[in-house]
Amino acid sequence: MASNENNNQSTPKTHPRYESLKYRHKIIEGMKNLVVAEAGLIAHGRGECFDYILGEKTSISAKKAIKASIAAILLAKNPVISVNGNVAALIPNELVTLGKILKVPLEINLFYQKRGRIEAIQNILYKAGANKLYGIDSSKMVDLSGLESNRRKVELIADADTVMVPLEDGDRTEILKKLNKNVIAVDLNPLSRTSIWADITIIDNIIRVIPEMIKNTPELMKLEEKQLRNIVEKFDNKKNIKDSLDLIINYINNQKELAFETLEK
Repeated sequence: MASNENNNQSTPKTHPRYESLKYRHKIIEGMKNLVVAEAGLIAHGRGECFDYILGEKTSISAKKAIKASIAAILLAKNPVISVNGNVAALIPNELVTLGKILKVPLEINLFYQKRGRIEAIQNILYKAGANKLYGIDSSKMVDLSGLESNRRKVELIADADTVMVPLEDGDRTEILKKLNKNVIAVDLNPLSRTSIWADITIIDNIIRVIPEMIKNTPELMKLEEKQLRNIVEKFDNKKNIKDSLDLIINYINNQKELAFETLEK
């Protein structure tokens, strides 16, 4: 099979789906290198569908959620960014950069634990500049009470007060909430259990979310604690989800009209 680089070269930048195809090839390459589980391809495809009907851009609602997420992380005493294979394959450099800027540790936490997969994710993150990773030493792991999947094995997440969960993870999000942790989720599906259970849901593509967080963090770091708390307290996740659903409905209706106009020409 052709390499990721060759796949990108075969897709001209003028192609209307260039960005989508570029990251699709990253996921494929990640699967070949054990970073991404086979099921991760399905999850990515499902995300592409939602991204398409969200207009493939960061909405005003998502930007507000991003701002609230940064504020929540800055206020947290023990925040952690959870990392899965898809995120590591798509944006390893950006993920490591965000962790460094916010001074938040990265913990690998996987549903599918194929032999060699944790090592593959470690390698890609260390190559991206990570200094320290967690969730890799079984002797330091504990079980999250109430969770039966492989994701129950955690390290820093066990004592974290705030956990950022990039990409859909309904079972664990529900358990984290029951353990009184604040959850920040990145999920393109506004109706998923992850989105509904989370305290702050960024309904946007992870490839846009992390760079946006990196861009906005320096300004928010200048704010006083009271100002940060005000941002978090004013954020309404139910309204955020409803606004995102309205955005999808309006986008589909607009595209429907455009499609019929095109057919009539």
